[in-house]
Amino acid sequence: KCNFSIYFLLEVERKIRANDREYNLSFKYATNSIKTSKYNPFTFLPLNLFEQFQRIANAYFLFLLILQVHPFFSLFHNRLISEKWMNVQVGDIIKLENNQFVTADLLLLSSSEPLNLVYIETVCCEPPNNRLDRFTGTLTFDSQKYSLDNERVLLRGCTLRNTDWCFGLVLFAGPETKLMQNCGKSTFKRTSIDRLMNVLVLFIFGLLALMCIILAVGNGIWENHAGSKFKAFLPREENTVFSAFLTFWSYIIILNTVVPISLYVSMEVIRLGNSYYINWDRTMYHAGSDTPAEARTTTLNEELGQIKYIFSDKTGTLTQNIMTFNKCSINGKSYGDVIDHYSGQSLEITEEMTPVDFSFNRLADPKFLFYDHSLVEGVKLELPDVHAFFRLLALCHTVMAEEKREGDLVYQAQSPDEGALVTAARNFGFVFRSRSPETVTIEEMGIQRTYELLAILDFNNVRKRMSVIVRNPEGKLSLYCKGADTIIYERLHPSCSEVMKVTTEHLNEFAGEGLRTLVLAYKDLDEEYFSEWKQRHHESSVALEDREEKLEKLYEEIEKDMMLIGATAVEDKLQDGVTQTLEQLAKAEIKIWVLTGDKQGASLFNYEIQPFLYAICDVFFFSSQVISVVFIHIVSFFFQRDARLKMCPDTEQDKFLIPEIILGNTPKVVQDENVNGEYGLVINGHSLAFALESNMELEFLRTACICKTVICCRVTPLQKAQVVELVKKYKKAVTLAIGDGANDVSMIKAAHIGVGISGQEGMQAVLSSDFSFAQFRFLQRLLLVHGRWSYLRMCKFLRYFFYKNFTFTFVHFWYAFFCGFSAQTVYDEGYITLYNLVYTALPVLGMSLFDQDVNAGWSLEYPQLYVPGQLSQYFSKRAFMMCALHSWYSSLVLFFVPYAATYDTARDNGKDGTDYQSFALITETCLTVTVCVQLGLDLSYWTVVNHLFVWGSLGMFFILTFTMYTDGLYRLRPSSFAFIGTARNCLNQPNVWLTVALTAILCVLPVVVYRFLSSQISPTINEKVRYKVCQMKEPAPRPRRTRLTRRSTRRSGYAFSHAHGYGDLMTSGRFLRRNALTCSTGLIPTGRSPGFKPTGRSAGYSPVGREQNPKQKVEPTSLQMFRAVKDSFF
Repeated sequence: KCNFSIYFLLEVERKIRANDREYNLSFKYATNSIKTSKYNPFTFLPLNLFEQFQRIANAYFLFLLILQVHPFFSLFHNRLISEKWMNVQVGDIIKLENNQFVTADLLLLSSSEPLNLVYIETVCCEPPNNRLDRFTGTLTFDSQKYSLDNERVLLRGCTLRNTDWCFGLVLFAGPETKLMQNCGKSTFKRTSIDRLMNVLVLFIFGLLALMCIILAVGNGIWENHAGSKFKAFLPREENTVFSAFLTFWSYIIILNTVVPISLYVSMEVIRLGNSYYINWDRTMYHAGSDTPAEARTTTLNEELGQIKYIFSDKTGTLTQNIMTFNKCSINGKSYGDVIDHYSGQSLEITEEMTPVDFSFNRLADPKFLFYDHSLVEGVKLELPDVHAFFRLLALCHTVMAEEKREGDLVYQAQSPDEGALVTAARNFGFVFRSRSPETVTIEEMGIQRTYELLAILDFNNVRKRMSVIVRNPEGKLSLYCKGADTIIYERLHPSCSEVMKVTTEHLNEFAGEGLRTLVLAYKDLDEEYFSEWKQRHHESSVALEDREEKLEKLYEEIEKDMMLIGATAVEDKLQDGVTQTLEQLAKAEIKIWVLTGDKQGASLFNYEIQPFLYAICDVFFFSSQVISVVFIHIVSFFFQRDARLKMCPDTEQDKFLIPEIILGNTPKVVQDENVNGEYGLVINGHSLAFALESNMELEFLRTACICKTVICCRVTPLQKAQVVELVKKYKKAVTLAIGDGANDVSMIKAAHIGVGISGQEGMQAVLSSDFSFAQFRFLQRLLLVHGRWSYLRMCKFLRYFFYKNFTFTFVHFWYAFFCGFSAQTVYDEGYITLYNLVYTALPVLGMSLFDQDVNAGWSLEYPQLYVPGQLSQYFSKRAFMMCALHSWYSSLVLFFVPYAATYDTARDNGKDGTDYQSFALITETCLTVTVCVQLGLDLSYWTVVNHLFVWGSLGMFFILTFTMYTDGLYRLRPSSFAFIGTARNCLNQPNVWLTVALTAILCVLPVVVYRFLSSQISPTINEKVRYKVCQMKEPAPRPRRTRLTRRSTRRSGYAFSHAHGYGDLMTSGRFLRRNALTCSTGLIPTGRSPGFKPTGRSAGYSPVGREQNPKQKVEPTSLQMFRAVKDSFF
């Protein structure tokens, strides 16, 4: 037996007995059942109703339903058993097999490694929390203390690799696992149009109440003055107040069509259709990964047409997250460039160039490409520094190797950077073959050598380096280290100063090209000193207090006076079309903020960041780790006085906030400011933490919003979400977050629109997103085509729908003054039922699903077409009021023109033509024709479907009208079909058709005149582009394709991942030990290859000590001329 005591910061602990469910259940720990679905059978109804009633109109519809049904107004036990995940309990011991997902947070007990099973009885551990990087404890066994930390815990959601089986004790289950503790809550996202609709619906309710009050008062007055004269025809209520009360509620029912339920049904159909367009778009399909674009929600499509701010991850989102070994510096000599023998200039590397021939190495990776032949020549010449360089790359890492058959090596790396470096060493003759907890086996130029692995000093965000201590087959002890340049340089021996200067020049060149750089060093160790250091290391590793600090001191002690070997430069390949996409989005006035984990110094020079900083006059840098109030005030003063006042010298301090009142809330909104010039802002995570403080966030946001581009470096996932929330809180703008990894999930959930990229880092981002695809370049089509079309169509739909329904309803209002306010409808009951259901439903749906102002090609050619959506120009409170005024005017025309045309008239047969039924039919016909004509004016793109819907709806109106007004239906149900013969007697009169034509012309005339004058005096961007397209009379331009070349591209400057390394895991024995396959040598004898030419560029050094290529004078880049503003702490 052995007991675990894991101490928590608050001295609160969880007690668990292994395989004792009765004891563990007494603590009521959570089960392993989790729910990621939105609803369950019990919560579906209340939660769905709650979400539906976020739309105020739905409450109105429920009220109408209640009103209309009222009669007044009617109008385990020591054996292995198979078990489901959900039935796993805390304290259970479970067995996992290779490639299975970890079912819960487990304490690893044993694995298929040749280690003994650890039998335990009781465990004491910290309570559930969301800390993924820490788990500190101590195991006491036979009076010996053994350390327990995060490396002894398997977290739910991980996959077991390179291990046949393992046993683990369940520590946390279900919602208490660290994975679930880190999952943010999914919120119900609503579009800005939905929020605006709530405001407009409240206004409409007020307008409806006002109209009903006016008509109720009119009824009371009419009853007092003229009601007694109509007793023979209409039963009269003696109490005029009660009569007015009943009239009020009757008109509430009659006029409810101002907000019909079909409005929201149609909106959902339109959104569903536009979502299918995204799913069906073949141009957004990525054949390489067989991944189509997917709209994972159907409620946010039109929001895609209003994006103002994009928050983007960098690695894996803008880049492929596939690293390749690009350049290196070894003992002061630079390798990787291809030099022209005549001009001495570096050539651009293209696919047409001949790469290095690695056929001499049978174990080389055929996908690895390198173009500088001088480096492989140095390997073949057995230059000591070159061999030491690649030996370090083959030994100093935590990569796992799998060899399923002879020579077929597959590397599984903690980060793509490590995989790229080990692959480079493999191709240059230093092949990593296998590892065990105690050894690392490599092949050096065809000779297999096994090194004893004595210690791994692992990487973390503070150390920014990793080291391994090994003993070679000859018994020599060595420490190999790789890390960030500034960290390694502080720990070098003074004799390395000259080489360090030259290497620094190379690092600056690499960083200027945006490559991810790393410095390599080594140190020979004394056997006696190392034995004594190893003992102190063990004592520190089991210490209960200050364990990490003690270990760090030991690492600092041994990692000093190292000898510099050289530096590596890894390329993170840019995704296809990223530069073009960024340029297009910038032209669309979309501001892009990059939230990356890379360090600030290198991020600025990234190739993928260049389009962000194009034509920017000044870039302001904020970088400090000084945590003090003084520094906060310095930064605040700098923000307020220097940066912002330089950009906007005429801006007053108190004019950047404007009130925005929605439904009683009064949040502060930071308004956009005019900027003199183009500016960029680069800020690191430490400074960002200060800037996000409540007393500084407004100043920071105002300064950032003035800048064209903002780059946040070294930010945590939480900071990403905080930046998004800050913009959402104070900017009246729609935000979009795009990322590919689990660290982007919080940002994706926080933004109005979340986009996930299915890349190298799994599906976490995709599963949390609203839209997903495989490549960043598809974002421009998602926004500039699908988003813009969806927003334009939805706005046209709303404007037209309100117009046709307001017009329909207002005619009732005018008719009330001529019917004694008796709540009689002006239309036939059948027409009222079929108006929104049949006569006007399909035409507006056709417009909302198929309309285009310009096609996709021109939408991408002119990104400026996107700007009106950001400004909400197509549908706003002003547009709604214009629509209401147009409806009010049209209703006057639709009522009084037919009224005047039929007043005191006779038919051709001499009979009276002024009956109620004839007037109703003429008004219905005028209304139907008018709304169809108005829709025809609104349509920009006529398709066969649009023609079918418009003409079909008009035809259906006349067919159903003649059918419902026949004798046969009247005989079947006289009360429902009382307009017998009205269609035959009325629509055969010429004056009726003249009335219909006159009414339609008068209704649309103001629209035609207004649009003509506005297009001549102040044309919109849409009108300008459409006019230009018509003048050109050419087909839409084909999408531009990016020329694929491999060039000296600019990438990030630091090669390590941000997670804690796997060094302890490598030495713990908790993985399958795979011995290297016995094989023949993979290398041919060394020597110069045929046709060898030394084409690599040297930085003033050559193998024989002579200068080969004098360094050319390099002109400063535009970025180097940017103004860097720093405080005294930088």
